[in-house]
Amino acid sequence: MHGEYKVPGGKLVVVDLDVERGRIANFRLAGDFFLEPDDALLDINRAVEGLPEDSDSATIAAAVRGALPEGAQMLGFSPEAVAIAVRRSLSRASSWTDYDWQLVHPGPLPPRLHLALDQVLTEEVGAGRRGPTLRIWEWNEPAVVIGSFQSLKNEVDLDNAKKYGIDVVRRISGGGAMFMEAGGIITWSLYVPGELVQGLTFADSYAFLDEWAITALKSLGIDASYQPLNDITSPQGKIGGAAQKRLGNGAVLHHVTMSYDMDRDRMVEVLRIGREKMSDKGTTSANKRVDPLKSQTGLPRDEIIERMIGTFRSLYGLTPGELTADELARAQELVEEKFATDEWLQRVP
Repeated sequence: MHGEYKVPGGKLVVVDLDVERGRIANFRLAGDFFLEPDDALLDINRAVEGLPEDSDSATIAAAVRGALPEGAQMLGFSPEAVAIAVRRSLSRASSWTDYDWQLVHPGPLPPRLHLALDQVLTEEVGAGRRGPTLRIWEWNEPAVVIGSFQSLKNEVDLDNAKKYGIDVVRRISGGGAMFMEAGGIITWSLYVPGELVQGLTFADSYAFLDEWAITALKSLGIDASYQPLNDITSPQGKIGGAAQKRLGNGAVLHHVTMSYDMDRDRMVEVLRIGREKMSDKGTTSANKRVDPLKSQTGLPRDEIIERMIGTFRSLYGLTPGELTADELARAQELVEEKFATDEWLQRVP
């Protein structure tokens, strides 16, 4: 069995192993990490050898840590990273390059249709009717998108939203509210088989699925990093946030919204959570909390999107795709049946 895990911001950890009579056998660790002293590699191999095949990540990491000689240095990886690679191997997780990725990047669509497409395309990937897909969002109207479990009245000042003509919609994933102006955000969705994140905890999968985006941002000169649980940030401020939904058919929806340009004062007027978090800091501090990509790069939004797409393509491969007529029809049905209804919007009043 073979397993790989790229540590977010770190190095690649690779393991090969067999299972004999319910225990790990012939274990071999490799990768582009740094380890001192050299023979600590043998200590790690011996620590994992013979562990029960159903050992969880915590047990494997503890065995590795306990076997390291005093003063050992692990650079670019950790005992937890070894454990994740082992679990991915044992669960026969797939890797990014095992798939033929499709890019879907249509023109502007209404916010509710975007949310319905997220559900439809995730279902299609889980059913095997669509391959893993990267979809870039475009829209030409403002909206606030709240998380599946957020209270509508607690998160949004509905009077101010109405005053500014901002639609309020609810997505199927958890997480916080996003203030999304036309041309002011960069949003994408990944629709992936569950096998891609096998062996990863829910929390670890966020960093795993965002790693390519961090690489793209760094190529633009941004000192971007992942901040648990679900933020992409830089020393200048938060750039964006991610959310996930896992369906019963095994497929995973992972979507990210990054700020490109925004009216920060209006955001604080419309989002109650923004006002509450910054109530003792004033508008100036609230403005500093998020630092959009336009101010960090000076680049047009389209150019940043093209760099994101190009980075994904160079890492994993990516071919042009499109939404099918059936997918669009099903998404429109979901808008009418679910996403445009008061019952859905006010499911948590």
